[in-house]
Amino acid sequence: MCMKNRLQSCFPMIRTREEVLGEIYVRPDLTDTFEQWNRERQKEFLDFCSGTRGVKMLYDGFFKEIMDPDATPERLEEFLSLLLLEKVRILSVLPNDSARVADESTLLILDIVVMLEDGSIANIEIQKIGYRFPGERSACYSSDLLLRQYKRVRGRQKSKFVYHQIKNVYTIVIFDKSPHEFKEFPNTYIHRFEQKSDSGLKMELLQKYIYIPLDIFRKNVQNNSINSKLEGWLAFLSMDAPSVILELIEKYPEFRELYGQIYEICRNVEDVMGLFSKELLELDRNTAQYMIDEMQEEIERKKKELEESTHELEERKRQLEESKSQLEENKFQLEESKSQLEESKSQLKERDSQLAYQKDELNKKDELYQRALKKIEELEKKLNNQ
Repeated sequence: MCMKNRLQSCFPMIRTREEVLGEIYVRPDLTDTFEQWNRERQKEFLDFCSGTRGVKMLYDGFFKEIMDPDATPERLEEFLSLLLLEKVRILSVLPNDSARVADESTLLILDIVVMLEDGSIANIEIQKIGYRFPGERSACYSSDLLLRQYKRVRGRQKSKFVYHQIKNVYTIVIFDKSPHEFKEFPNTYIHRFEQKSDSGLKMELLQKYIYIPLDIFRKNVQNNSINSKLEGWLAFLSMDAPSVILELIEKYPEFRELYGQIYEICRNVEDVMGLFSKELLELDRNTAQYMIDEMQEEIERKKKELEESTHELEERKRQLEESKSQLEENKFQLEESKSQLEESKSQLKERDSQLAYQKDELNKKDELYQRALKKIEELEKKLNNQ
């Protein structure tokens, strides 16, 4: 049983920190390289060389050494079998798209294309920092692989070619730090995609995708045990805590050989320092690219916000113009009503004057009528007295 706090007890080839430093400082070239690193990088290098922490398997040089499909195909075959949920065997390694790799090497750790025994193609890609638009990007490269397979098979079969000879194309993308889309599923670290109809009709459409966000995997298993061989592989690829390594080789002893191979590599300090320097350079480039992508996203977000604000401002301006127009119309109607009110008031005053005049005339007529009536009464009275 291995001691749970020391990797050296399981891997005697691991040298002490003092031994590693001793070899570095007896050679001026190694000393110069070492002194160029900051303290954090120096500590990281010494930690994995001395077994204080495990080696980060996603370093390009280590991964290619351990998972080389030409030298040890059975390792990648087992990993792919667990991912594809069926037993696979690698028939050959195919050249990848060198133009694409050159163009995107800043964020790519690894890009391997293999042909499986049944003729299917698997593209295994590891990204240190996930590219933007992962779905669209994967679809483009999957289509490219499918077209390359079509041309190869058609060229070989010629007149005997039938489309049934075209086999599945698997695009497997592993992220050390995944794009933001995957953060919406914090409990899921394997996403499998394939094309399906909405009617239930089944056809083989050949293009299949698997995405593995290792950062989400690490968060899910850091406080839990490794419960499957596939989880074991993902832990091997992405976790460097000694406790995890010891648990892994206890549950799955076959991983001991892989770690042993890594620590044998670490004994060659010059080569490992060169590899580490390259990784640091790539890390700086990755970080710069990631910052550029983040800035671009921020610019696009600000641009969208500005467009929305401009649209909202235009809408408010339009509403303000409508309100102003409505206000002018209301003002005009108010002035018109005021004018009509003044006119009505003048007419009312004129009617009041006419009414007063008519009343005065009526009073005068009534007075004359009363006088006449009185005279008649006086005459009648005289006639009656005669």
